[in-house]
Amino acid sequence: MAKVTVGVSLKMYFGHRQAATWFDEVATRIRAHDAVRSGAVDLFITPSFLQVLPAIQAFAGTPVRVGGQDVAPADFGAFTGEVSAAELAEVGASIAEIGHAERRRLFAETDEVVAAKTAAALRAGLTPLLCIGETTHQDPADAATVAVAQLQAALAGAPAGAVIVAYEPVWAIGAPEPAPHDHIRVVAAALRAALDADAERAGSVVIYGGAAGPGLLTALGDDVDGVFLGRFAHDPDALVAVLDEAAELARRRASTGGAA
Repeated sequence: MAKVTVGVSLKMYFGHRQAATWFDEVATRIRAHDAVRSGAVDLFITPSFLQVLPAIQAFAGTPVRVGGQDVAPADFGAFTGEVSAAELAEVGASIAEIGHAERRRLFAETDEVVAAKTAAALRAGLTPLLCIGETTHQDPADAATVAVAQLQAALAGAPAGAVIVAYEPVWAIGAPEPAPHDHIRVVAAALRAALDADAERAGSVVIYGGAAGPGLLTALGDDVDGVFLGRFAHDPDALVAVLDEAAELARRRASTGGAA
């Protein structure tokens, strides 16, 4: 796949006004970024729920996709504080982040809850952004086994549809450095093989998150479909630097028929 995917989660770092300013600053840069405008680089952003609508408005007229950082497992009903996949889709969101390590740790989300949310997102026409990753640093082959098991659990009983798999080893989230390149390659290859073996997941991609930053895409080449950024992207110019790197990788992939 020649296209390179770059995602940004804002978590709960920005207040409403700060987020609006960031959206405007990023949107200005995106409108002048040829690779994003052409679709060679696919950029998505997951802000807080209150920031979803301002983000959609700020990125109107661009290919940037906006998503929620979570989604309810039910389609509708008496679920105080929840936001349904159908409502996210109704306001123009196209992605739902599901199963992040923080949701599992802080809110005790299980594989069954993740699977229910994945199914709800696909029913509503949203692309699930499935966060996958082992909790402790271990051998790459063992980590791959854990990651594939998580992926299969998340997709159990889900309708057909493409997904974005964000491989985020929990021990690398917020760390000074990403996981070793060879570790990422092994796990990403196993996740991609699992997706390729599922005829219902055509068009799915595997990206890496967890201390992701500049230089990582170039180092990994065709071993991942993109990166998932965190605090590094709070600086719009830093985000553009990664988008430029993604653009170069997409250009190389296109010129070699998909291989970097």
